[in-house]
Amino acid sequence: MSLLKRIEGATTSTSPALSPPPTSVPPAAGNGGRSTTPLPTGRLLGATGQLRPLGSELSVVGRANGARDALADLRARVQDRLIQEIGTDVDFSQVGEMRKRVQNMFDSILEQEGTQLTRADRTRLFESVVADILGLGPIQPLLDDETVSEVMVNGPRKVYVERKGKLQKTDVAFVDDGHVLRIIDRIISPLGRRCDESSPYVDARLQDGSRVNAIIPPLALDGPTITIRKFSKSPLTVDDLISFGTLSPEMASFLKAAVECRLNLIVSGGTGSGKTTLLNVLSSFIPEDERIITIEDSAELQLRQDHVVRLESKPANIEGKGAVSIRDLVRNALRMRPERIVVGECRGGEALDMLQAMNTGHDGSMTTAHANTPRDMLARLETMCLMAGMDLPLRAIREQVSKAIEVIVQQSRMKDGSRKVTHITEVQGMEGDVIVLQDIFVYEQTGMDENGKIMGRLRPTGIRPKFIDKFEMQGVHLPPSVFGADRLF
Repeated sequence: MSLLKRIEGATTSTSPALSPPPTSVPPAAGNGGRSTTPLPTGRLLGATGQLRPLGSELSVVGRANGARDALADLRARVQDRLIQEIGTDVDFSQVGEMRKRVQNMFDSILEQEGTQLTRADRTRLFESVVADILGLGPIQPLLDDETVSEVMVNGPRKVYVERKGKLQKTDVAFVDDGHVLRIIDRIISPLGRRCDESSPYVDARLQDGSRVNAIIPPLALDGPTITIRKFSKSPLTVDDLISFGTLSPEMASFLKAAVECRLNLIVSGGTGSGKTTLLNVLSSFIPEDERIITIEDSAELQLRQDHVVRLESKPANIEGKGAVSIRDLVRNALRMRPERIVVGECRGGEALDMLQAMNTGHDGSMTTAHANTPRDMLARLETMCLMAGMDLPLRAIREQVSKAIEVIVQQSRMKDGSRKVTHITEVQGMEGDVIVLQDIFVYEQTGMDENGKIMGRLRPTGIRPKFIDKFEMQGVHLPPSVFGADRLF
């Protein structure tokens, strides 16, 4: 039996007998025994978890089982009946038609219930129920909000969002832990993944490609936790990044030339720095007539070329078998006649296979990895190669890295929430036992304004990379001004 079903069963079996309305709500089953906020008399819990005035029309409905107020209990009954009547006949591809169908059933059930509601309460109740049936419950409006870039559910009572790089707490709330677990199940069930006691965390994605991570008790002490990183319905372009100040026009011209001339690139940066978004933009420079293989843990890349083969890793089943790792997919991709291999993120031993692919004719490959500076990126690559289980000397690994990687693009999330490409660095080769790096473009911070916004400039260093001859041989000509030859620093 799954953890979700056990929690729902515990809620039913431990419900207290009817009693006079208490002044506060006792801990709900499945809520880890934590106390909840007292509910004052004459107020009710709305669809978003806010306390709202209780109209006289609802005063005839008592608190069911002494734990929920009138509207919350009515909502539970109506939703249960709707789910029973709809059954499995839910077509999520026709949301408009399904919404009309749910509306008709909802009106019919309310008439049978004989409960009188104000128009505002009726609308609020319907939107809450339909969000649970056709969407992702209380957080559906946040996912529909284009200004929200990330949604974070820290248990049933704390929901945060990210807007313009800043975290904000919302007034959205779930009913209890079981409610959050049902939303997690709604997300992962279509993907054939699971989240239970034996596997209490999972990575998944929404239909629009947004990345989802869920982790549940006993690992999450404050209740089931969901983190959703949204992706724009229309992928960002290089012009968008220039307008945001992430890139300069000179940087964009150089990176476009680097991709067209099949240089091997790594995009490095911290969590939330925008690596995947930048990788999407760089991938858009790949010519249409090339075969592209993408490899990811959760499919997030939004390539617009026609000839793209998308591969996704697979976790182990309930018996601990059947797992397919990124490393397995990289090896398999080499047998699929790739012209470009794009790995969503290197985290382990697949880095060694990726380096070998880059050194054996698969030029133009790209990937991302976590690192704080270009030099840190090299150290991370060495560590990941050692994770492959091969007893290689450090110099041999560094030789592989220096010959495979040609450009490191470092992206950072600044203190004010903005994202900047802080370094574009050339890997020049080996000198002794050290890999030589040379910055081509850098970001210089000059200060902060009175509003806390970081001030600075993206500038070329004035040094032309060694592989500029490769550009010329491919027929790509960059003017000297791109590298700052006409400027004084």
